[in-house]
Amino acid sequence: MRELRRRSFTGRDEEVAAFRDALGAPGVLFVHGVGGVGKSALLYSIAETATENGFDPIRVDARHLALGRGALPAPAGDALAVLLIDTYELLEPIDDWIRERYVPSLPASCLVVIAGRRGPGPRWRADPAWRELTRVVALGNLSPQEGLAYLTAQDVPEEMHDRLLKISRGHPLTLSLLVDAVHRGSAPRTLSDLPGGVGALLAQMIDEVPSTRHRMALEVCALLLVTTEDLLRSMAGGNAGELFAWLRTQVFVEESPYGLYPHDVVRDAITADLRWRDPSRYADLYRRKLAVFHDQVRATTSERERLDLTVLTVVLNGARSQLAALASLPPTMRAYADGLHDGDRSPIVAMTAEWQGREQAELVAHWMECRPEAFRVFRAETGELHGYGACLDLTEADLGVAPGADAMWEYASKHGPPRSGERVRAWRFFLDRDHGQRPSPSLTLFVAWQMLDILLIGDDTAWSFVGAFDDGELWTPSMESLDFWAAREADYSVGGSRFPVFAHDWRRTGIAKYTDLLHACQMGVPTRPAGQALGEAVLSQPEFTDAVRSALRTLHTPELLRSNPLLQSRMVRQHGRAERTPAETLRDLLDETVATLKPDLSVLIDRTFLRPTGVQERVADSLHLSFNTYRRHRDKAIAQLTESLWDRETGSHRG
Repeated sequence: MRELRRRSFTGRDEEVAAFRDALGAPGVLFVHGVGGVGKSALLYSIAETATENGFDPIRVDARHLALGRGALPAPAGDALAVLLIDTYELLEPIDDWIRERYVPSLPASCLVVIAGRRGPGPRWRADPAWRELTRVVALGNLSPQEGLAYLTAQDVPEEMHDRLLKISRGHPLTLSLLVDAVHRGSAPRTLSDLPGGVGALLAQMIDEVPSTRHRMALEVCALLLVTTEDLLRSMAGGNAGELFAWLRTQVFVEESPYGLYPHDVVRDAITADLRWRDPSRYADLYRRKLAVFHDQVRATTSERERLDLTVLTVVLNGARSQLAALASLPPTMRAYADGLHDGDRSPIVAMTAEWQGREQAELVAHWMECRPEAFRVFRAETGELHGYGACLDLTEADLGVAPGADAMWEYASKHGPPRSGERVRAWRFFLDRDHGQRPSPSLTLFVAWQMLDILLIGDDTAWSFVGAFDDGELWTPSMESLDFWAAREADYSVGGSRFPVFAHDWRRTGIAKYTDLLHACQMGVPTRPAGQALGEAVLSQPEFTDAVRSALRTLHTPELLRSNPLLQSRMVRQHGRAERTPAETLRDLLDETVATLKPDLSVLIDRTFLRPTGVQERVADSLHLSFNTYRRHRDKAIAQLTESLWDRETGSHRG
């Protein structure tokens, strides 16, 4: 057994070296880390190292002891001893006695190695003597190199190495369970492929959960990017203070400026277990999580803070993605997005010429001159410029200047022309100074900026185009997963480089439907192909006007109203709710909009169309109007109602 353990043990060179340096001197080496991170395996290796150096290792596992002062051994004074205490979290009730009486009573030549889930308590750190005599080692996951060495030693096929390392994140117990599955003939692609293994992981990493509400708090913490007390309250309800305080005491939960978050492997295990154990509950929490994140972003007023939150989400979700473009997005390392400064233009033009040629550099210079607000500069923590991106609001006046802008505008004009007041957003440029369009903090910031733009999209946006990437093969699967289809008619070339274009029409698939599609994709539910919505009509203003008049006439004839094109309009889709049919949503919008008209016109529309009191001649009599005057007022009311509804349809009511 000793030989087999030695053969499979990899890495931990720094930790073993720290132990070797401490041999022969009094003191405590305090090792701590989450369950399954390899503390016991490290103690086995330390024991072997002690023996090789002439010391007598004494191993104690608190799981096998009855708590009490006589349960721990007393090494002989003459022996060169090393005392190894495992699972120390179980001895925390007598921690004071161990620190004040037991360890000081041991021979001066005895080195004590303590391993537990939590680091030394505040009284170890407060005592000046123990501060001098204690060395703390925080044990983390295996590095990629250590993980590869372990997989090689376990005879795992090389083609599976990267996948298993990504699933396990270097967590030793997770990695060993995956290796066991491979040896049994399985080829796991996610942690969810090992429901039995997930249960074993949770048993190792998480102590007993006091109640179902505490379990819910764990699930919420695993699903949310970061958890604060108010976010926990919005997800779990009730007294969230007690649950939040309990989460803070868990060894696998870390604190950040934005709130609490669990270790990655714990997050993955809890999520995989919930998704396997209770799929409907997982789906419900995931949907609520999306809503909470949207609210959190909207409640943040600073663009930089909003982008920081979105970056964290992009990196977290990307690390779990099966899509190569998203999975490769690295952390930003405190890089940030900033506006365009005067001194930025020359380096931006220079890096563009170097990576994409003189013609592209001239186009960048043109747009920086006429649309400086469209640019974001990606800077390192020091403020040094590392990359840039640009999102242009295109208009018909921009035609004839740049092939990319021309191609995207022409595509929109052919497949759903922007109506008066509607915007066409075009993500046109992206580069990193050192990496081009390969993975970099700049690329992560650029993708997060696009996602933030979607989160805050207004009713006045008709189209969003992404035409900044030059590797269509890499980005097509990721863009289609986000319901941006390949708009091949809009692909364009600059200086010999071809740029694919991806498109989304927000009038056909608004943010509510868009969120439903992302949710269904996450749940593994089949969804319509990206671009299928192009078959749905986008009403011109005359068509819209005719549809409003028709809706008023057929409002109380359901079989005729069902064919009204307003039921597929943007305003109806945007305001729809699960419990309301499109016809009911249209009626709600009519009621709401009529109420904003002048009182005399509002009453006229209400009595004539919404809640008719008889033929129009009778309505005219009830309003004490001649029929000709009534018809003039009716037409004026319909015109104002139509104008207000059109403003809703095109987003003009938001200014």
